[in-house]
Amino acid sequence: MDLSRLPVQLGFRLRGEAVTRLETFVDAAFAFAVTLLVVSFDAMPDSFGELYDALRRLPAFLAGFAIVAMFWQSHHRFSRRFGLEDGVVTFLSLALVATTLFYVYPLRMVMSAAMRYFTLGWAPSEFVVGSFLEFRLIFVIYGVGFAVLAGIMVLLNRHALRKAAQLQLDDAERLATQSEITTHLVLLGCALLSILLALLISPERGWQQALPGLAYGLLGIVLPWYGARVGRRVDALAAQRTDGAGA
Repeated sequence: MDLSRLPVQLGFRLRGEAVTRLETFVDAAFAFAVTLLVVSFDAMPDSFGELYDALRRLPAFLAGFAIVAMFWQSHHRFSRRFGLEDGVVTFLSLALVATTLFYVYPLRMVMSAAMRYFTLGWAPSEFVVGSFLEFRLIFVIYGVGFAVLAGIMVLLNRHALRKAAQLQLDDAERLATQSEITTHLVLLGCALLSILLALLISPERGWQQALPGLAYGLLGIVLPWYGARVGRRVDALAAQRTDGAGA
C-alpha cells in the first residue's frame, strides 16, 4: 500500500476510501433509527394548533438525533480511517446496529422527558413515569444501551490498534486511535455513573432525581478539553510525518 497517495483527514491517512456493503448496511440501519426518532403524525396536521403541537416535540428529536449521529460518525470515522472488514469488524458492526435499533426507544423516552424538564413543560413528554422504580429502570436501560454503543466503538478501535503494524499506522495515527478509545471509554464511564446514580439516589430527595441525567453533562466538559489536548499532539506528530516525507 502506497500510503503517500492516501487522502489525509485531521492528521490521519484514510485507508477506507471505498464504501463497503457492510458500511452501507450500517448507514441504512442508522438512517432507519433516525426515522424512529423523527416527529411523526397519525395524519398530516390540518390546523396551526396541530402543527404547533408537533413542533413542540422538535427539541427531543434534535437531542436524540445528535446522539445517534455521534455514534454513526464514530463508526464512519473508523471505516474511513482503517478500511477493515474482517470477521471481528463485521460482528461488532452488526452488534452496533442491533444495539442502536434497541436503544432508539429508550433514547426517545429519556430525551422527551429531559426536554420537558428543561423547557419547563413546554415540550411534551412521551413517557409517563408511574413510580420511582420505573424512573430508575428507564435510566438504567438507557445507560446500558449508551454504554454498549460506546463499548463497541472501544473494541473496534482496539482491534484496529492491534493491527497497527499491518495497517502501517505511524505515531500520529496510533495516538489518534488511542484517543478515540479513550473518548469512548469516557462515554462509557458517564453512562455507568448515570446508572449508579439512578440506583443509589433516595426517592425522598427530589433534586437528586436529576443527577442520572446530569451525569451525561460531564461529557460537555471532559471531551472538549481532552480533544483539544490530544489534537495538538496529533497535529505535531502529523507535521513531523509531512516534514519527513518532504525531506
